[in-house]
Amino acid sequence: MAGQGGLRRRSFLFGGMGAAVLLGGGASQFMNMRAAWAAPTGNLYQAALAKGIRYGSSTATWQVQPDPDYAALYARESGMLLTEDDLLWYRLKPTQTAPLDFSYGDQIVSFAAGNAQPVLAAHLAWDEGLGDGWEPDALYNLSTQDARDLLFGTIQQEVTHYAGRVKAWVVANEVTDGRRKDANGFWTVEPWYQTIGPTFVEEAFNLAHQCDPNALLLINDFGFETGSDAVARRTSMLKAIDYLKSKNVPVHALGIQAHLNANGFSRQFDIAAYRTFLSDVAARGLSIFITEMDVQDDGLKADIPSRDAGVANVYAQYLSVALQEPAVKVVLNFGLSDRYTWLQEDFPRKDGAARRPLPFDENLQPKPAYTAILQAFQNAPARTPL
Repeated sequence: MAGQGGLRRRSFLFGGMGAAVLLGGGASQFMNMRAAWAAPTGNLYQAALAKGIRYGSSTATWQVQPDPDYAALYARESGMLLTEDDLLWYRLKPTQTAPLDFSYGDQIVSFAAGNAQPVLAAHLAWDEGLGDGWEPDALYNLSTQDARDLLFGTIQQEVTHYAGRVKAWVVANEVTDGRRKDANGFWTVEPWYQTIGPTFVEEAFNLAHQCDPNALLLINDFGFETGSDAVARRTSMLKAIDYLKSKNVPVHALGIQAHLNANGFSRQFDIAAYRTFLSDVAARGLSIFITEMDVQDDGLKADIPSRDAGVANVYAQYLSVALQEPAVKVVLNFGLSDRYTWLQEDFPRKDGAARRPLPFDENLQPKPAYTAILQAFQNAPARTPL
């Protein structure tokens, strides 16, 4: 979950905490919602499924609990649920000494089960999402043993708690880099790297596999599409995968965030190089999940028709390339509706116009982006489903 221009930070408390405060008794009401227990019927889901692709989106309790209209849209269109906030540490472990709180995670996993949506749970090893109960440099100030106890103790309890209820885990999120990296491509500034050392990645994968041998395990990162270090970031990820495979680490899939930027996308997106990168990942035996796809509408005029057309064009260009690779088995938007987009909070447009990065608008109506994604699935080659 990274912004454009190499930014890694995200203010996860943007709307989640506020919405949680407004919920009042909403959580218990949510738990009593009638389960659908039927596969999604939406056109995006069905068009993807026809080609062996699983389409879905992220969401969080603070979105679907107080908003039944959005919950209904999500149940109809999303065929897989990425946990956006509810398993981040500001929910799971709000302070360094707090016991793990699975209440939010349990609610969102139950919501997914009620909609027949397999869960991609995020994230086991990451340096963000801590919330106000943590000092800014808390992870960097840990001793090696304290860091090991904290990270691996949390992973063990969390994966064990959800074993059999989660289809896949993002085990390591944003742990590679194009610049500040070691010989195997791993990001050396990462606090777990600083305290535990580079083996934290392989240890996290091995532990997650021990706790739930049936779950698919992902390494997830951003910045492979455009930008000055896209080539280096692709190289680093391939090196990291090679290293993990050489150690027989159970890494099953690469997660590609695909936070796309409309500003100069057509000019900067190297189609041949990106297609080669995807095939290189596939040749290493990994499936590919597009995990957090959205389009930041910088560089586009503020008027809605031209901006929506520009965003749709980015989706069309990107997916026409990405879906040519049969190893791409999952495509997830980072949110379904502009009503809930992290970009509005973290990267507002300078002209004040509301962001429009997703397939549905704030009124939950389909946009040109929806049509572009739908047509991309319809035009994609068929593949063996995950």
